[in-house]
Amino acid sequence: MVDTEQNIDETEIDDTGELFEHYKFRVDKGQSLLRIDKFVTSKIENMSRNRVQAAADANCILVNSKPVKSSYKVKPLDDISIVMPYEKRELELIPENIPINIVYEDKDVIVIDKEAGMVVHPGHGNYSGTLVNALLYHLEQQGTSALSEDERGGFLVHRIDKDTSGLLVVAKNIFAHTKLAKQFFDHTVKRKYIALVWGAFDEKEGTVSGYIGRCQQDRMKMRVFDEEENGKHAVTHYKVMEELGYVTLIECVLETGRTHQIRAHMEHIKHPLFNDNRYGGDKIIKGTTFSKYKQFVDNCFSLLPRQALHAGLLGFIHPNTGKEMIFESELPSDMTTVIERWRHYIKYRTEI
Repeated sequence: MVDTEQNIDETEIDDTGELFEHYKFRVDKGQSLLRIDKFVTSKIENMSRNRVQAAADANCILVNSKPVKSSYKVKPLDDISIVMPYEKRELELIPENIPINIVYEDKDVIVIDKEAGMVVHPGHGNYSGTLVNALLYHLEQQGTSALSEDERGGFLVHRIDKDTSGLLVVAKNIFAHTKLAKQFFDHTVKRKYIALVWGAFDEKEGTVSGYIGRCQQDRMKMRVFDEEENGKHAVTHYKVMEELGYVTLIECVLETGRTHQIRAHMEHIKHPLFNDNRYGGDKIIKGTTFSKYKQFVDNCFSLLPRQALHAGLLGFIHPNTGKEMIFESELPSDMTTVIERWRHYIKYRTEI
């Protein structure tokens, strides 16, 4: 038996969305000794024993805060905590020959530098042309026909938004998937983003925290709340990299990974991302009223038709070798072009 409380972390499909499920159980006093893999599969609907065993092998099943193997016998009043990657698949996945920038690959993981404009996973309104469609083709070209249906397209551990560029890691097998999901759950993955935001900062570095939840007035948008019951705890550390007049180039380090975390946090402190149309950055927030200045900003918007956000660094412990892997990605040309325009503007702004 289990307590009625069963916590499952929601999965999200946007910036810094992490894809894992978290289950918590308190074993009933009358429970007889039973292998934990059998116990868990009997308590979670549609849970395969293979998934539970993979989670145990990856030290992702904790009993009374200590990792156990799948042969562990549950005992009365045991507190069980399980982290495993999200596995839900609702759409038929079709391989598509779409070029993707693979910066690293071995038998366990693939690290990809995603271009802005590419959706990570098929969903409503985006049934093809996604990163997963491209990965499915890539893996099948390697001869993965022996893999199960669920393994054919690799395993997503996290996602970044369609209009955010940069690095993400994909697992190639269920063991790697589970080990990486645990690292994301434990917040041990290193992630650093570069953003161009509106306004100048009084302090050169700082931290934004709060509870991020769905905005009631606009369900496509997230907002920061003071109360825990309204969202999930989120922490972003930022540092000023370069002051560019009415905009600032900053570095953001994520302590947590929530949907639209950086975008919502920057809006919350009145520094929305440049040209972020969901969070108000697609308007002139700072600057003059001169028509030439407006023309200059509109031109920058045209050159960078998305929020100015790039996942520039990704670090994790390799699920098989145990070695730390660090990857860095240069800013894409649309961001560098606009940054150069702002540099030129602040140097000669008396002429505009």
